[in-house]
Amino acid sequence: MTGQQLTVDQLGRSADFGAFVRRQAAAGRLVVQPRMGFGDPGPMREGLIATKDADATTVGTLTLDSYTRVGELHAVEAALREGISLNGYPVVSHPQETTEAVLDGVSDARFPVQVRHGSATPIDIFWSLVRLRLNATEGGPVSYCLPYGRTPLADGVRNWQACCELYTRLRDVGVEPHLETFGGCMMGQLCPPSQLVAISFLEAMFFAQHGIRSISLSYAQQTDMGQDQEAVGALRRLCAELLPTENWHIVIYAYMGVYPETYRGAHRLLGRAAELAVRTGAHRLIVKTVAESRRIPTIAENVLALEYADRIARRTTELRPDTSQVLGDSPTYAEARTLVDAVLELDDDIGTALLAAFRRGYLDVPYCVHPDNAGRARSYIGPDGRLRWADIGRLPLRGVAEQRSTRRITSADLLKDLFHVRQQYDEEALRIGHDSDPELIRVTPARPA
Repeated sequence: MTGQQLTVDQLGRSADFGAFVRRQAAAGRLVVQPRMGFGDPGPMREGLIATKDADATTVGTLTLDSYTRVGELHAVEAALREGISLNGYPVVSHPQETTEAVLDGVSDARFPVQVRHGSATPIDIFWSLVRLRLNATEGGPVSYCLPYGRTPLADGVRNWQACCELYTRLRDVGVEPHLETFGGCMMGQLCPPSQLVAISFLEAMFFAQHGIRSISLSYAQQTDMGQDQEAVGALRRLCAELLPTENWHIVIYAYMGVYPETYRGAHRLLGRAAELAVRTGAHRLIVKTVAESRRIPTIAENVLALEYADRIARRTTELRPDTSQVLGDSPTYAEARTLVDAVLELDDDIGTALLAAFRRGYLDVPYCVHPDNAGRARSYIGPDGRLRWADIGRLPLRGVAEQRSTRRITSADLLKDLFHVRQQYDEEALRIGHDSDPELIRVTPARPA
């Protein structure tokens, strides 16, 4: 801790991000959200206003820059002095009154704003959020440590414990802090869904153990709709069975791997993510845009993606499931529950249990090269399009998970799997066009003369 003092005058009151999302879900609306972040306060405010004004049910995003994420604040300050563009909003380095002006008249009970950052050492970020009454952010002791750098996992656990405890102090002045796990997005792609579910849930349990009562749990769209539906159902069931708070919801991330290059393919993939959210009873969707395969999207492209996802969600509303459809037994639930139980049995302190689980290989993220990851587990995309285990390493899944061990996964196999989704959706788009999809027609630009 830095010893900075938290006062009522610095805070006031703010809406509960989680309660807002749950109210929208109760009214039958899917909340859609961009990944937007700009270094300059002007465009950042413009982006938030455009998101708020979109023809969709939205929440705002302040995505931080990469220097702030890794704690290189001197580099941020140099960039600000020299007028160098940053790839996100430097919330720690901008004066408090600058960010307050960005949010003034925009962030309110009808339009909460979440901060996204990617830091394994985020204490300075959390102090800034507390001072600014920004009561929603995301991350986790595992998911913001393993794929993002070489910070030791033990340091990540200590850092996130301190940040959770700092964030709970918002409640002293009537503000409810909200944390979203990033564990359901490990490596973006090719991690079997059962482990995504397990890590996302365990991070939620970590947050709850350290005083956070408003929680969302992430799951990233993978390679097969049926398997993804199983995964979200497993995550919801674990929460209903074990999570010690009722203020929780599931957030779906549109596919985070190699994105389609065609306009139609990208929109179809985003549309499938919106359908996944509705069909599984998830409450929120993080969108991607058609520009993802080439560059950082513009404000207009973000708004287009938000409105398209919203239209697909509304079109899919009649497919919203009942509880029995979503929370039933499945292979994904069996694997995820086995992993969760094995970790929770290691220690009553969940941070200590997570450290022990990675040391023993009970959690092992395929293709992750962080020093604290065992690196023995391997996965592949099967002929049916589902993600499967090629090697479970020391994961406690023997007799539970189906494992393919007849052929070693080569670099060529890995490369093919990394591009599987792009190839599938681009080929489909070129084959069938978009005439059968009225929503896609509405967002497809006219061809140049």
